[in-house]
Amino acid sequence: MMNSGVMYAVLAGAIWGGVIIGPALLPEFNAVLISSVRFALYGLISLALALPLASRLLARLTRRDVMMLLRLALTGNVLNYALLGASVQLSGVTTAALINGMLPVAITFLGRGDAGSLPVSKLKLPLLMVFLGIVAVSLAHTGGPLSQPSLSSRWLGLACGLSAVVCWSWYATRNARYLKQSPFNSHEWSTLLGIVTGVVAMAFGAVALLLFPNLVPAQVDHSRWVSLLWVCLFLALCGSWIANGLWNACSRRMPASLSGQMIVFETLFACVYGFLFSQRVPGLMEVTAIALLVGGVVWAARRHQGGPALTSV
Repeated sequence: MMNSGVMYAVLAGAIWGGVIIGPALLPEFNAVLISSVRFALYGLISLALALPLASRLLARLTRRDVMMLLRLALTGNVLNYALLGASVQLSGVTTAALINGMLPVAITFLGRGDAGSLPVSKLKLPLLMVFLGIVAVSLAHTGGPLSQPSLSSRWLGLACGLSAVVCWSWYATRNARYLKQSPFNSHEWSTLLGIVTGVVAMAFGAVALLLFPNLVPAQVDHSRWVSLLWVCLFLALCGSWIANGLWNACSRRMPASLSGQMIVFETLFACVYGFLFSQRVPGLMEVTAIALLVGGVVWAARRHQGGPALTSV
């Protein structure tokens, strides 16, 4: 059960590792616009896939489910990615990735009281390894052009990144808890979340446009709008629908104090994609970072295997 959960987490991390660079590929577009377009497309994809199941899903959907879906859609999807995108564009990919790497610690702390979770005191050393790995990643990637923005942009990007960590940590723990007692399976819940996210994204984008009319940039080449559409389509299909389904499957199979640390695979894959893109091999500091990150997660998994059993769902 737990091994399959790790596999789902690795696959989700492989996709999310590419998602984090999306805003850096579209510097002329505001992060709020990118997030709104991405999740509006996600909603359309989910709606199309839900049509054959519509009557069955609606018959089982309760008001409590709808309220939870709305909170998860806004906090964990639309708002989180807008903040993360702003962090990437303001402070650089390296800084944003480092801040996002705090998720394992934050989720483990929030999920410490869940069934099957180990107390934080028993996970101090694995978490320390993960933290040191994140620090090593940041040291290995300093000095690039994207890592040297102005001081004010860096601080604002830091604030946005920390806010994104808070949003996604809350989302991950609440979603995992709700899934374990929900009558919906991972695929059904991911589809419902996608539909609601699409509605929330369109409302979020409309309100943002009313408040900030210059949100949509002027004098942008047509080819860049096409790039926006393709990048957001990838983010919607792979980064949202597929990866969220994989993460939901992971969340059902392991306690929150372990599933939270699985987010570390996002950082690892982001590094791998960076090596492939730059056509180089990792340096000593980068290899050390990867070893610490993987070692911390494997150590935590072994401690959970010897801890309280997780009820099958």
